[in-house]
This record gives sequence, structure tokens and C-alpha cells, in this order.
Amino acid sequence: MPSADIIERVNAAISAEFELGMERMVPEADLMKDLELDSLDSVDLIAAMEKNFKVKCPEVEARKLRTLGEVHAFVENLLTQHAAK
Repeated sequence: MPSADIIERVNAAISAEFELGMERMVPEADLMKDLELDSLDSVDLIAAMEKNFKVKCPEVEARKLRTLGEVHAFVENLLTQHAAK
């Protein structure tokens, strides 16, 4: 399970980038259905994660993410891989 710090930072970045209320930032939130993000927003989501966490997000993998919880786990995995380098 991703750390509370990562969850908080991801939620804050997405909330700010897409002007969404923090009350909508729950792990089970579907990015398209619940947060109303479309395929073009996925590019902005990737850019926001790269900017906020200073890591390169593989676009092919990032486009497979469907829930906010998956984004949390994805970012934590990227940070773990980055730290191991």
C-alpha cells in the first residue's frame, strides 16, 4: 500500500491540476467515470506526476491506470525504482 505521503501528494497534484475537490480523491475513484478525466487529460496527469515527483512516467503504462489507487501505487513504484538507481 502506498505511503500516506505519496497518497497526499498525488491527491493534491491531481486536485490542483484538474480543479477537483479533495473529497473526490478516494482510492477507488475511477479516473474517467468519477473524476471525469478523458484521454487527453491522461497526458496532463502524466505531466503533473513527472513535475511533482521529478520522475519519468512511462506513458504506455500510465495510460493503463484506471483508478486513483492505481495512480498512487504507480507513483510509489516509480519512486522506489528511481531511488534504487
